[in-house]
Order: sequence, then structure tokens, then C-alpha cells
Amino acid sequence: MIAFAANSVFARFALSSEAAIDPVSYTVLRLVAAAAALLILLNLRKKKTHDQRLEARQLRKSSFDALSVLSLFGYAAAFSLAYLRLDTAMGALILFGIVQLTMVGWGLFKGEKLTAVQVIGIALASAAFIYLMSPGLSAPDTKGAALMAISGVCWGVYSLAAKGHEDPLLRTTYNFVGTLPLAILAVGLWIVLNGQGLVITQKGLWLAVISGALTSGAGYAIWYSALQGLSSAQGGIVQLSVPVLAAIGGVMLVDEPLTLRLCISGAFILGGIALTMLKRSDGKT
Repeated sequence: MIAFAANSVFARFALSSEAAIDPVSYTVLRLVAAAAALLILLNLRKKKTHDQRLEARQLRKSSFDALSVLSLFGYAAAFSLAYLRLDTAMGALILFGIVQLTMVGWGLFKGEKLTAVQVIGIALASAAFIYLMSPGLSAPDTKGAALMAISGVCWGVYSLAAKGHEDPLLRTTYNFVGTLPLAILAVGLWIVLNGQGLVITQKGLWLAVISGALTSGAGYAIWYSALQGLSSAQGGIVQLSVPVLAAIGGVMLVDEPLTLRLCISGAFILGGIALTMLKRSDGKT
């Protein structure tokens, strides 16, 4: 969750600065850096295990997953465009609020059962989320909110598609490498539609690379692994901690305000998440 929050802070920091980087360049560099970092990690693991046959079997099992690739690219592209118009905390709130609705809704549709305590936890976290979004905070930009909602749906779909994969590192690598042809197309489309070239400063470059290699590539591989032990509902609700973490990062690094409302709602969101993670009497979560 810290990695997810850092992605929001890095994106806002890069895209809010004057001419630091354009959103398409940020997205492309982030995806390329993540793919490169994951390929390096795979190579290091291969050398460590010295088991070529195991690696070959894993590669055969991990066929191309079009849904994961498309949803990952959709999330990353809409995410960058949205942060041209939203501040760190608001963007993260919209993103992971939609993620929660997507994942919890799918889990309930598929027949996942929740305990009474877990229902209370979801209700508590959701109520705190609504309180944070209610009038009294500055209303978010309409286009920015719509783009972030699209990003949230895509990330929810990506997280749901991740469940059941045996090799999180290999699967995540495949997904990021698969987005690169789409990234190239996005560059061409951006230039044609805007009638101008790309904008990349050294600051924007490094923020995109760090976000890609560390908080996206490595962070998403960890998330793939963590999802194997979570239900769809738990996978959705636990991500509501990200806006709280992102808000703290926004205050520290982007000079965004820390309000009493944010502190109160953040505490209740984390409390609700804790309730959803409690074990049932039969030992299951």
C-alpha cells in the first residue's frame, strides 16, 4: 500500500510542476522502467535458482494475458492524465474508492461470504470515505475525477485478474512488457492530437523512472503475491488505506493541506480495514 501511495505522490509531484513532464511521457517511462526492473529481477532469480527447466515450465504456464495487459495500461494512462487536474489525496481517494467498489462488488457477485464484523468494517470504511468526499472539501475537477474513475475500474479489473497466478514476479513482468506496444501507440496519438512534441525534464524523467522501477514494478509483484491470500472484498477494502498514506505524502512533499476531516476519516478507514481482515471462528479470513 505504501508503494501505491508513493505512485500518487510521484505522479502529482511530476505532473503538477511547470513543464516537468507531459502525462504520456510519464506513463511510457514508468511502464518501460517497470518492465526493465522486473526483467532484471527475473534474471537474478534465474541465476540464483540455477534451474532452467523450472523457469521454462513457468514461462509456458504464464501465457499472454490480454485482459491484464489492457487493464494495466488503461490504469496507468488514465492515472497520469487525471493527475494533471487533481491533487494527491483527492486523486487517490477517487481511485481506490472505485477500486473498492469494483472488487467488493465482483466478490459479492461471485458469491463470496462476509462475516457480520467484515460487513461492519466495510460499512465503517465506506462511511468514512463518503465523509471525506462530502461537501466541505473542494469539489474535484469533473474531467479529472472521470479519468481517475476509469483508472480505478482498470486497476480493480487488473487486481481481480491477478488472483490465482502461481508466479507473481513472472506474471507481472509479462504484463508490463505487454503494455510497451500500447505505450508506443499512445505517444504517436498524443503527438497527433496535441500537435506538439513530448516534454521531459530531468526531474520528470527521474520521478517516472523511480515510480516505474520501484513503486510500480516491484510493488505490483508484491501485490500479486499478497492477493493470493485475500478475498476479492478484502483486496478492495485494504486499498482504502492508500488515500490516507497518499495524503500524508502530499502534505510532506507537495505542500498540500492536512485537514482535521482527513485525519478523522483516515482513522476510521484504517479501523474499518482492520475489521475486514479479522479471522472467522473457523480460522479463515
